[in-house]
Amino acid sequence: MTQRIEDYALIGDLQTAALVGKDGSIDWLCLPRFDSAACFSALLGDEENGHWRIAPKGAGACTSRRYVGASLVLESVWETRTGKVRVLDFMPQRDEAPDVVRIVEGLSGTVEMAGTLRLRFDYGSVVPWVRRADGHRIAIAGPDSVWLRSEPEVKTWGQHFSTCSSFTVEEGDKVAFVLTWHPSHKPRPARVDPHEALEHCLQDWETWSSKCRYQGPYRDAVLRSLITLKALTYAPTGGIVAAPTTSLPEDIGGVRNWDYRFCWLRDATLTLSAMVSVGYLDEAAAWRDWLLRAVAGDPADLQIMYGLAGERRLPEMELDWLSGYAGSAPVRVGNDARSQLQLDVYGEVIESLYLAREAGLAPERHAWNIQLSLLGFLETKWREPDEGLWEVRGPRRHFVHSKVMAWVAADRAVRTLESDPSLRGDTARWRAMRDDIHREVCEKGFDPARGTFTQSYGSKELDAAVLLIPRVGFLPPDDPRVVGTVDAVWRELGSGPLVRRYTPDANHVDGLPGREGAFLVCSFWLADALRMTGREQEARELFERLLGLCNDVGLLSEEYDPVTGRHLGNFPQAFSHIGLVTTALALTGQRTAG
Repeated sequence: MTQRIEDYALIGDLQTAALVGKDGSIDWLCLPRFDSAACFSALLGDEENGHWRIAPKGAGACTSRRYVGASLVLESVWETRTGKVRVLDFMPQRDEAPDVVRIVEGLSGTVEMAGTLRLRFDYGSVVPWVRRADGHRIAIAGPDSVWLRSEPEVKTWGQHFSTCSSFTVEEGDKVAFVLTWHPSHKPRPARVDPHEALEHCLQDWETWSSKCRYQGPYRDAVLRSLITLKALTYAPTGGIVAAPTTSLPEDIGGVRNWDYRFCWLRDATLTLSAMVSVGYLDEAAAWRDWLLRAVAGDPADLQIMYGLAGERRLPEMELDWLSGYAGSAPVRVGNDARSQLQLDVYGEVIESLYLAREAGLAPERHAWNIQLSLLGFLETKWREPDEGLWEVRGPRRHFVHSKVMAWVAADRAVRTLESDPSLRGDTARWRAMRDDIHREVCEKGFDPARGTFTQSYGSKELDAAVLLIPRVGFLPPDDPRVVGTVDAVWRELGSGPLVRRYTPDANHVDGLPGREGAFLVCSFWLADALRMTGREQEARELFERLLGLCNDVGLLSEEYDPVTGRHLGNFPQAFSHIGLVTTALALTGQRTAG
């Protein structure tokens, strides 16, 4: 039976991540990177596509689960008829190779445990050759090699191309399993001591979490979101993936299934803002440096997303051997949206670098030259239509949000030059560009009959992205056009505390069948817009209702279905957690960067 998206929890080592279900099964894991082929793909198919389950024999979902303190160590507890047992799942930060560690501990009585390891490389399509050696089970196929061992060694046997195990734990007993991946042509990496690894992992996360400066009433939710954002960071480069999964559906049973295991420039502004606002300057600097490396080159070649190390080619393909989550096909890897024209990214890049400068990060000497190059290109392109923030795969339009972010690019250039006369640049030129964009948006992007900004010029449709107009400073919060826009978006796109990103009949916008859920980040934007327009109590009530949508371990997906009460889309979603952090800071009076 397919588990709900919100039934999963995240573990990771800052280079890749796994999803662990309430039933004790790891159903998704890509090795060695977030964007590598998965060796456990049951999430997008069935158990035959790979998974690893450890749980009491015959048991279903765990009785309770939580993260241990301010860490990414997951504790799942089962209370059975004969006793109580817990499983600790984590991935230690790697030295040579990635490891998944699972420690089973008897808490009371006697519990019979059962394990099934079903490795399927290349997204569930390749069955490896498995053999025993030196107390390990070794699985090899092509470039992939996985070693499994237990301490103490437990009884294992092969069955239906899987490795099965059976053992019993009593109070105080501990049995640890370590699964290690490495390239099949290289020697086996050094063994990890699972218990030392647990101690170091907890200490590392506690040390990192202690740097969080936020001390408001929503600290637990904010800290969990920050830990999640850190877990989605690819440590070698500083890039942050939008989500660790691909093809979790926006419409269950439908075709709105996309690969989010890449780094979107649109996340740059809010990620940097959130990190510097709570004291994580090192992470903000790493993200800034990744951004500069990724966008270097001809500004005409700027992409909306890149690979973990700044790779530009992310070819999209369909994996027809996977049935999709709950039958939601096709399963896609790669993302063709990377070739779209989205004018807002120029504003987001320049805003990110402006925020980095304002936060006091050490300057990068090429950053301003890159910004001038991007501004010069945007000056010639901002009047053109584009695909917009939401990457619609339909005809290009003059999206209002895209124009507003072009205004942001010019505005931040003007502010930077005014604050530092030593920088070269034509302030008057960018000020004139800023004024032209502002004039055009107010003339063509505003519907005076309804008192609201629209999705695109001449359109009657609304778009939740226009809620960002006061946040970026395009108009003051008390401007009647802003107030009217907030009211219209809540009235026409809202459903209780939830907001859809655009018209409910989504195929009118992007040409795809089906109906998506409400976008969680848009709902946080609404709470923030309510606060900015003076409706503090409504904003706080809305935000607290949104907090109630987090799953039992504090994670959020991309969307939420207000009808079925289920999470939708890739999970956990960085954009949703950025929205949570930013709105929490604003509601409690802590200034966000910029």
